[in-house]
Amino acid sequence: MDISLVIPLYNEVESLPELHGWIKKAMAENGYSYEVIFVDDGSNDGSWEIIKSLHEKYENVTGVKFRRNYGKSAGLNVGFEHTKGDVVITMDADMQDSPDEIPGLYNMIMKDGFDLVSGWKKKRYDPLSKTIPTKLYNFVTSKMSGVHLHDMNCGLKAYRGDVVKNIEVYGEMHRYIPVIAKWAGFSNIGEKVVQHRPRKYGVTKFGLSRFIYGPLDLLSIMFMGKFGKRPMHFFGVIGTFIFFGGLGILAWLSADKILFNAIGIANRPAFYLGILMVIVGIQLFIAGFLGELISRSSSERNSYKITEVI
Repeated sequence: MDISLVIPLYNEVESLPELHGWIKKAMAENGYSYEVIFVDDGSNDGSWEIIKSLHEKYENVTGVKFRRNYGKSAGLNVGFEHTKGDVVITMDADMQDSPDEIPGLYNMIMKDGFDLVSGWKKKRYDPLSKTIPTKLYNFVTSKMSGVHLHDMNCGLKAYRGDVVKNIEVYGEMHRYIPVIAKWAGFSNIGEKVVQHRPRKYGVTKFGLSRFIYGPLDLLSIMFMGKFGKRPMHFFGVIGTFIFFGGLGILAWLSADKILFNAIGIANRPAFYLGILMVIVGIQLFIAGFLGELISRSSSERNSYKITEVI
Protein backbone atom coordinates (compact mmCIF):
# COMPACT_ATOMS: atom_id res chain seq x y z
CA MET A 1 0.00 0.00 0.00
CA ASP A 2 1.31 3.43 -0.92
CA ILE A 3 -0.22 5.73 1.69
CA SER A 4 -1.91 5.54 5.07
CA LEU A 5 -3.77 8.69 6.05
CA VAL A 6 -4.23 9.17 9.80
CA ILE A 7 -6.83 11.77 10.74
CA PRO A 8 -7.55 12.38 14.44
CA LEU A 9 -10.71 14.37 15.05
CA TYR A 10 -13.02 15.76 17.68
CA ASN A 11 -16.47 17.07 16.78
CA GLU A 12 -15.91 17.60 13.04
CA VAL A 13 -19.18 16.13 11.74
CA GLU A 14 -19.63 18.81 9.05
CA SER A 15 -16.14 18.47 7.61
CA LEU A 16 -15.82 14.69 7.28
CA PRO A 17 -17.86 13.97 4.10
CA GLU A 18 -16.28 16.85 2.19
CA LEU A 19 -12.80 16.01 3.45
CA HIS A 20 -13.11 12.36 2.42
CA GLY A 21 -14.39 13.35 -1.02
CA TRP A 22 -11.41 15.65 -1.49
CA ILE A 23 -8.98 12.93 -0.37
CA LYS A 24 -10.62 10.41 -2.72
CA LYS A 25 -10.26 12.80 -5.64
CA ALA A 26 -6.58 13.58 -4.90
CA MET A 27 -5.71 9.90 -4.58
CA ALA A 28 -7.52 8.91 -7.78
CA GLU A 29 -5.73 11.60 -9.78
CA ASN A 30 -2.35 10.19 -8.73
CA GLY A 31 -3.19 6.50 -8.78
CA TYR A 32 -2.22 5.81 -5.17
CA SER A 33 -3.34 2.78 -3.21
CA TYR A 34 -4.33 4.07 0.20
CA GLU A 35 -6.29 3.76 3.42
CA VAL A 36 -7.92 6.44 5.58
CA ILE A 37 -7.85 5.93 9.35
CA PHE A 38 -10.19 8.22 11.25
CA VAL A 39 -9.59 8.34 15.01
CA ASP A 40 -12.63 9.78 16.79
CA ASP A 41 -11.41 11.33 20.04
CA GLY A 42 -14.69 11.00 21.93
CA SER A 43 -16.84 13.20 19.67
CA ASN A 44 -20.44 13.85 20.72
CA ASP A 45 -21.75 15.52 17.56
CA GLY A 46 -22.35 12.50 15.33
CA SER A 47 -18.87 12.29 13.81
CA TRP A 48 -18.68 8.56 14.48
CA GLU A 49 -21.89 7.93 12.57
CA ILE A 50 -20.36 9.69 9.55
CA ILE A 51 -17.22 7.54 9.84
CA LYS A 52 -19.30 4.37 9.98
CA SER A 53 -21.28 5.40 6.92
CA LEU A 54 -18.05 6.09 5.01
CA HIS A 55 -16.71 2.69 6.06
CA GLU A 56 -19.83 1.01 4.71
CA LYS A 57 -19.32 2.66 1.31
CA TYR A 58 -15.52 2.47 1.08
CA GLU A 59 -13.55 -0.53 2.29
CA ASN A 60 -10.34 1.48 2.63
CA VAL A 61 -11.91 3.70 5.31
CA THR A 62 -11.36 2.46 8.86
CA GLY A 63 -12.13 4.07 12.18
CA VAL A 64 -11.25 3.96 15.86
CA LYS A 65 -13.51 5.54 18.47
CA PHE A 66 -12.37 6.52 21.95
CA ARG A 67 -14.84 6.30 24.80
CA ARG A 68 -13.86 9.80 25.93
CA ASN A 69 -11.67 12.69 24.81
CA TYR A 70 -7.98 11.83 25.30
CA GLY A 71 -6.36 14.44 23.07
CA LYS A 72 -4.61 14.59 19.72
CA SER A 73 -1.50 12.71 20.82
CA ALA A 74 -3.58 9.69 21.80
CA GLY A 75 -5.38 9.78 18.45
CA LEU A 76 -2.13 9.88 16.50
CA ASN A 77 -0.49 7.14 18.55
CA VAL A 78 -3.39 4.71 18.10
CA GLY A 79 -3.74 5.67 14.44
CA PHE A 80 -0.05 4.91 13.86
CA GLU A 81 -0.56 1.42 15.28
CA HIS A 82 -3.11 0.64 12.53
CA THR A 83 -1.14 1.92 9.52
CA LYS A 84 0.02 -0.36 6.70
CA GLY A 85 1.25 2.14 4.10
CA ASP A 86 4.80 2.76 2.91
CA VAL A 87 4.19 6.44 3.68
CA VAL A 88 2.04 7.70 6.54
CA ILE A 89 0.48 11.15 6.22
CA THR A 90 -1.32 12.93 9.03
CA MET A 91 -3.71 15.81 8.64
CA ASP A 92 -6.34 17.61 10.67
CA ALA A 93 -10.03 17.04 9.99
CA ASP A 94 -11.02 20.71 10.00
CA MET A 95 -10.40 21.26 6.27
CA GLN A 96 -7.51 23.63 6.98
CA ASP A 97 -5.06 21.07 5.56
CA SER A 98 -5.29 20.46 1.81
CA PRO A 99 -5.21 16.86 0.46
CA ASP A 100 -3.74 18.34 -2.73
CA GLU A 101 -0.44 18.52 -0.81
CA ILE A 102 -0.27 14.72 -0.55
CA PRO A 103 1.67 14.03 -3.80
CA GLY A 104 4.40 16.52 -2.90
CA LEU A 105 4.79 15.07 0.60
CA TYR A 106 4.78 11.51 -0.74
CA ASN A 107 7.51 12.27 -3.27
CA MET A 108 9.73 13.89 -0.64
CA ILE A 109 9.61 10.66 1.35
CA MET A 110 9.87 8.12 -1.48
CA LYS A 111 12.05 9.99 -3.97
CA ASP A 112 14.05 12.47 -1.91
CA GLY A 113 14.70 10.03 0.94
CA PHE A 114 13.40 11.99 3.92
CA ASP A 115 12.32 10.12 7.05
CA LEU A 116 9.84 12.82 8.00
CA VAL A 117 8.53 15.90 6.22
CA SER A 118 6.72 18.57 8.19
CA GLY A 119 4.37 21.05 6.58
CA TRP A 120 5.07 24.76 6.96
CA LYS A 121 2.02 27.00 6.85
CA LYS A 122 3.95 30.04 5.80
CA LYS A 123 0.80 32.11 5.29
CA ARG A 124 -1.66 31.53 8.10
CA TYR A 125 -5.28 32.51 8.66
CA ASP A 126 -5.17 32.15 12.44
CA PRO A 127 -5.62 35.06 14.88
CA LEU A 128 -2.56 36.72 16.41
CA SER A 129 -3.38 35.10 19.75
CA LYS A 130 -2.46 31.80 18.12
CA THR A 131 0.24 32.73 15.60
CA ILE A 132 2.51 34.71 17.96
CA PRO A 133 2.77 31.96 20.63
CA THR A 134 3.26 29.39 17.86
CA LYS A 135 6.21 31.30 16.41
CA LEU A 136 7.73 31.65 19.87
CA TYR A 137 7.41 27.93 20.56
CA ASN A 138 8.86 27.02 17.18
CA PHE A 139 11.86 29.28 17.79
CA VAL A 140 12.55 27.94 21.29
CA THR A 141 12.03 24.32 20.25
CA SER A 142 14.38 24.65 17.28
CA LYS A 143 17.10 26.15 19.45
CA MET A 144 16.75 23.56 22.20
CA SER A 145 16.33 20.46 20.05
CA GLY A 146 18.47 21.20 17.01
CA VAL A 147 15.52 20.36 14.72
CA HIS A 148 15.21 23.49 12.61
CA LEU A 149 11.63 23.74 11.37
CA HIS A 150 9.49 26.82 10.94
CA ASP A 151 6.24 25.08 11.88
CA MET A 152 6.85 22.25 14.34
CA ASN A 153 3.17 21.75 15.18
CA CYS A 154 1.70 21.63 11.68
CA GLY A 155 -0.80 18.78 11.53
CA LEU A 156 0.11 17.99 7.91
CA LYS A 157 3.15 15.71 8.03
CA ALA A 158 4.50 12.74 6.10
CA TYR A 159 6.50 9.87 7.56
CA ARG A 160 8.33 6.86 6.25
CA GLY A 161 6.28 3.87 7.40
CA ASP A 162 8.81 2.56 9.90
CA VAL A 163 9.10 5.95 11.62
CA VAL A 164 5.60 5.84 13.10
CA LYS A 165 6.20 2.27 14.31
CA ASN A 166 9.22 3.37 16.31
CA ILE A 167 8.01 6.50 18.06
CA GLU A 168 5.60 6.95 20.95
CA VAL A 169 3.33 9.97 21.29
CA TYR A 170 1.45 10.69 24.50
CA GLY A 171 0.30 13.57 26.68
CA GLU A 172 0.55 16.71 24.55
CA MET A 173 3.70 15.69 22.71
CA HIS A 174 2.19 15.67 19.23
CA ARG A 175 3.56 19.23 19.00
CA TYR A 176 7.09 17.87 19.07
CA ILE A 177 6.91 14.73 16.92
CA PRO A 178 9.93 15.82 14.79
CA VAL A 179 11.99 16.05 17.99
CA ILE A 180 10.77 12.62 19.12
CA ALA A 181 11.64 11.18 15.71
CA LYS A 182 15.12 12.68 15.87
CA TRP A 183 15.80 11.09 19.25
CA ALA A 184 14.50 7.78 17.87
CA GLY A 185 17.23 7.91 15.21
CA PHE A 186 15.33 9.38 12.27
CA SER A 187 17.35 12.51 11.65
CA ASN A 188 16.63 13.13 7.94
CA ILE A 189 13.83 15.63 8.57
CA GLY A 190 12.58 18.00 5.89
CA GLU A 191 10.04 20.77 5.49
CA LYS A 192 7.56 21.72 2.79
CA VAL A 193 5.57 24.93 2.42
CA VAL A 194 1.90 23.97 2.41
CA GLN A 195 -1.36 25.83 1.99
CA HIS A 196 -3.25 26.90 5.10
CA ARG A 197 -6.97 27.29 4.51
CA PRO A 198 -9.42 29.19 6.73
CA ARG A 199 -11.60 27.00 8.90
CA LYS A 200 -14.83 26.24 7.05
CA TYR A 201 -16.83 24.40 9.71
CA GLY A 202 -16.87 24.14 13.48
CA VAL A 203 -14.71 25.93 16.02
CA THR A 204 -11.02 25.76 16.88
CA LYS A 205 -9.87 23.37 19.62
CA PHE A 206 -6.94 25.65 20.49
CA GLY A 207 -6.76 26.32 24.23
CA LEU A 208 -4.65 28.27 26.70
CA SER A 209 -3.46 25.02 28.31
CA ARG A 210 -0.82 24.63 25.59
CA PHE A 211 1.03 27.66 27.04
CA ILE A 212 1.57 25.65 30.22
CA TYR A 213 1.91 22.11 28.92
CA GLY A 214 4.02 22.92 25.87
CA PRO A 215 7.29 23.89 27.62
CA LEU A 216 6.90 21.04 30.13
CA ASP A 217 6.43 18.50 27.35
CA LEU A 218 9.46 19.83 25.51
CA LEU A 219 11.60 19.45 28.65
CA SER A 220 10.24 15.91 29.06
CA ILE A 221 11.16 15.02 25.48
CA MET A 222 14.64 16.49 25.83
CA PHE A 223 15.23 14.58 29.08
CA MET A 224 13.80 11.29 27.80
CA GLY A 225 15.73 11.62 24.56
CA LYS A 226 19.05 12.02 26.33
CA PHE A 227 18.54 10.12 29.58
CA GLY A 228 15.37 8.04 29.20
CA LYS A 229 17.33 4.79 29.00
CA ARG A 230 20.16 5.89 31.29
CA PRO A 231 18.75 8.07 34.09
CA MET A 232 21.77 7.28 36.28
CA HIS A 233 23.88 9.37 33.91
CA PHE A 234 21.77 12.39 34.85
CA PHE A 235 21.04 11.86 38.53
CA GLY A 236 24.31 10.07 39.22
CA VAL A 237 26.56 12.83 37.84
CA ILE A 238 24.73 15.56 39.74
CA GLY A 239 24.60 13.41 42.86
CA THR A 240 28.34 12.71 42.63
CA PHE A 241 29.30 16.38 42.50
CA ILE A 242 26.97 17.31 45.35
CA PHE A 243 27.99 14.34 47.52
CA PHE A 244 31.73 14.87 47.18
CA GLY A 245 31.26 18.63 47.56
CA GLY A 246 29.55 18.06 50.89
CA LEU A 247 32.16 15.47 51.87
CA GLY A 248 34.90 17.98 51.04
CA ILE A 249 33.30 20.63 53.26
CA LEU A 250 33.08 18.19 56.19
CA ALA A 251 36.67 17.05 55.65
CA TRP A 252 37.88 20.66 55.61
CA LEU A 253 36.00 21.46 58.84
CA SER A 254 37.39 18.34 60.49
CA ALA A 255 40.97 19.17 59.46
CA ASP A 256 40.54 22.75 60.62
CA LYS A 257 39.38 21.52 64.01
CA ILE A 258 42.16 18.94 64.41
CA LEU A 259 45.09 20.99 63.09
CA PHE A 260 44.18 24.49 64.18
CA ASN A 261 41.86 23.84 67.11
CA ALA A 262 39.08 25.87 65.49
CA ILE A 263 35.69 26.42 67.12
CA GLY A 264 33.33 23.46 67.34
CA ILE A 265 32.29 22.03 63.98
CA ALA A 266 28.62 21.93 64.93
CA ASN A 267 28.62 25.66 65.55
CA ARG A 268 29.60 26.54 62.00
CA PRO A 269 27.00 26.98 59.21
CA ALA A 270 29.27 25.18 56.74
CA PHE A 271 28.81 22.00 58.75
CA TYR A 272 25.07 21.92 58.07
CA LEU A 273 25.65 22.75 54.42
CA GLY A 274 28.04 19.80 54.13
CA ILE A 275 25.60 17.42 55.82
CA LEU A 276 22.79 18.61 53.53
CA MET A 277 24.90 18.13 50.40
CA VAL A 278 25.89 14.60 51.40
CA ILE A 279 22.24 13.66 52.03
CA VAL A 280 21.01 15.22 48.77
CA GLY A 281 23.81 13.51 46.84
CA ILE A 282 22.81 10.12 48.24
CA GLN A 283 19.16 10.79 47.42
CA LEU A 284 20.02 11.62 43.82
CA PHE A 285 21.98 8.37 43.57
CA ILE A 286 18.94 6.47 44.82
CA ALA A 287 16.73 8.33 42.33
CA GLY A 288 19.09 7.30 39.54
CA PHE A 289 19.00 3.63 40.55
CA LEU A 290 15.21 3.65 40.80
CA GLY A 291 15.02 5.39 37.43
CA GLU A 292 17.14 2.63 35.90
CA LEU A 293 14.74 0.03 37.26
CA ILE A 294 11.53 1.60 36.02
CA SER A 295 12.80 3.36 32.88
CA ARG A 296 10.33 3.03 30.06
CA SER A 297 8.61 0.02 31.68
CA SER A 298 5.17 1.54 32.23
CA SER A 299 2.55 -0.57 30.46
CA GLU A 300 -0.27 1.89 31.15
CA ARG A 301 1.14 5.04 29.58
CA ASN A 302 -0.60 4.48 26.27
CA SER A 303 -3.63 2.52 27.38
CA TYR A 304 -6.87 3.97 26.00
CA LYS A 305 -10.45 2.77 26.28
CA ILE A 306 -11.66 2.02 22.76
CA THR A 307 -15.35 1.21 22.24
CA GLU A 308 -15.25 0.10 18.62
CA VAL A 309 -12.87 -0.54 15.74
CA ILE A 310 -14.18 -0.92 12.18
